[in-house]
Amino acid sequence: MSDTIFDKIIRRELPADIVYEDDDVLAFRDIHPQAPVHVLFVPKKSFATLNDCTEADAALLGKLLLAASAYAKREGFAEAGYRCVINCNRGGGQTVYHLHVHLMAGRQMPERMV
Repeated sequence: MSDTIFDKIIRRELPADIVYEDDDVLAFRDIHPQAPVHVLFVPKKSFATLNDCTEADAALLGKLLLAASAYAKREGFAEAGYRCVINCNRGGGQTVYHLHVHLMAGRQMPERMV
């Protein structure tokens, strides 16, 4: 059993402001937001990084992105725009080793990520 902060949130051992949930995905507001809207979409199946996923996980990875898109549409900012980011490993900015998608919106994002 994995024991990251996200695993604990999935198991409801830690509180979170949950905004979306289905059988495979849980989404909650980031506690250190980098934009007015900053929501983390996590698979309930634990992967440390994107590197740990295989072809067999393609449908679940797709569900993560589709859940983010559905949330953006439901909340009314899809047309204005948003950014989805997956950080992978330390050099990629990953700090919690449970794969997750950052959805950020509510302000103009830089044209390029540095």
